[in-house]
Amino acid sequence: MKADRELYEEVILDHNRNPFHYMQMPAQTTHRAHGFNPTCGDEFTLALQIEDGVIRHAGFDGVGCSISVAAASMMTETLEGLSVSEAEALFRQMTAFLHGDPAATNAEAKPLGKLELVGDFLDYPDRIKCANLAWFILHAALKRDDTTICTE
Repeated sequence: MKADRELYEEVILDHNRNPFHYMQMPAQTTHRAHGFNPTCGDEFTLALQIEDGVIRHAGFDGVGCSISVAAASMMTETLEGLSVSEAEALFRQMTAFLHGDPAATNAEAKPLGKLELVGDFLDYPDRIKCANLAWFILHAALKRDDTTICTE
């Protein structure tokens, strides 16, 4: 268990210190959304370049706690190359997982890989909002919903 915790801390802290796709908004942005978490003060904008139904580039900017930055970094790293329908399915699976839904981790679900590391927040409901923010912003961006997303 200690080794798992150390891996979790290493991955989360590394993504927070050196986030992937941070301040790298796609030159040809086709989808964009903005959201915030008033509990923690996290606030991000996500931009996507989608061509022929595939996410070619993803980037984000904004500010947040280590959990929200790491979650956004891990998410954008995972998104590139996925189809819009695969990204939507991943959104549903990840948000179900973060809310403790056992169906999200059943044998038929696509493995979440290192995205599961944010599952350590399941015991801290306020921190789940930090981990979920990027995913809800993604969902809004894919739907081209220009309403600011709020975790409350």
